Amino acid sequence: MPLPILGGTKLADTGYDVANSCRFEDGDSPKLSKTMVAGDEDKWTMSMWVKRGNISLTSPTSRALFFAGSDNGVFFKSDDTLNFYHYTSSYVGQLITSRKFRDVGAWYHFVFVYDSGNATAGNRMRIYVNGVEETSFGTDTQPSQDANSEFNIADNVIYIGINNGTTTYFDGYMAEVVFCDGQAYAASDFGEFDEDSPTIWKPKDVSGLTFGNNGFYLDFEDSSNLGNDANGGTDLTEVNLAAADQATDTPTNNFATLNILDKAQSSATYKEGNLEWSTVTAGHYFWARSTIGVSSGKWYFEAKLTSASSYNHIGICDEGPADNTTSLESEVYGWEIKNSDGNVYNNESNSSYGDTFTTGDIIGVYLDLDNNKIYWAKNGTVQNSGTGVSITDPASTNTGNYFFCVTDNASGDSVTWEANFGNPSFAISSGNADAKGYGNFEYDPSSGTFDGASKDFLALCTKNLAEEG
Repeated sequence: MPLPILGGTKLADTGYDVANSCRFEDGDSPKLSKTMVAGDEDKWTMSMWVKRGNISLTSPTSRALFFAGSDNGVFFKSDDTLNFYHYTSSYVGQLITSRKFRDVGAWYHFVFVYDSGNATAGNRMRIYVNGVEETSFGTDTQPSQDANSEFNIADNVIYIGINNGTTTYFDGYMAEVVFCDGQAYAASDFGEFDEDSPTIWKPKDVSGLTFGNNGFYLDFEDSSNLGNDANGGTDLTEVNLAAADQATDTPTNNFATLNILDKAQSSATYKEGNLEWSTVTAGHYFWARSTIGVSSGKWYFEAKLTSASSYNHIGICDEGPADNTTSLESEVYGWEIKNSDGNVYNNESNSSYGDTFTTGDIIGVYLDLDNNKIYWAKNGTVQNSGTGVSITDPASTNTGNYFFCVTDNASGDSVTWEANFGNPSFAISSGNADAKGYGNFEYDPSSGTFDGASKDFLALCTKNLAEEG
């Protein structure tokens, strides 16, 4: 199975770099749209890179990718399969995948082809995933020859991120969204396998493609106009998308997020591309960890405490919560600092470390797995005079890795954390990259002394993972 660009993928130099993506927060009701002119109703191709946020665990359970006309498009179903369909009074054509798409740490590449004029009936609707044509379907209904779709009809509207007039908003990230009117392209026209890692599928330059009357290319590089058609055609109209929704988490440099699949508590809420995490007062313990874990190197992330109680912690863990009855401070391989006393907690013990913190403070976490130490900073100031806390070698943990995490360690409290692994969802006033030039942080990951020495801590992203091993 070819791999997308995901948490564990080590791909440093792709040859073609994608600079930006667009973050869709379903709670904001975001969408892009464009009114079409007359084009080829029987032949078109849509290509898009997608990293999912909220999935079937949350409402609404269906998530639209794109749509046109009255009932023609693609969406993730409530079971996380993909539904590519055209419906009038009955299904003109429909492909529902057998497999599910639930990896929230990965970038998927999808290509959808409608080519009803094709003489081979089985090739009139096609789906490619990460460079390979999908062949296993729970439903496989092909259109009759020359059956018109609702794309490329004059005055019909094409939508990105929503079904027409419904509430099934997409949640997550999109990059390199390409629509070609009048062309039946294959996945190889939009991507290629990496020559050094031939199971890894990556993007390539699409500027040489034929776009037709209604085609467009969304590269999301203009934060003031996220609907800009980089191919030079009519821009798409943005609704509830702003400059802050431009992201640097892309198929060629995948950043960690918080892992919604770890969610043992149905009442915890993930927003802003799984970077904002909120709990409720529900008699539960909560924690959320990063999608990417590490076993060596020096790594940094920061998080803003947006709403606070008395038992809010931030640090590292090796595993996600198995249920909502155990607090992270009781875990053998969990180390975190507590907001109300500034102490470090691990395995039912705690010790004095730093200052208290509260709503509006940004806490930095520095993980040095070359020396098995952890440090914390409050609003850019490294605590405890830069003296770190010793942790267990990750090789001895249950997973062999540590994950950054945020917590709500009281059964009757609630909290909101906004995590920044280098791709922030909240406003950054200063802007600091790591020593490799990756990420955008409020505070410099290399600023300060750590046990008397300077150290370069890096953003948790695939470019750094590749370069640092």
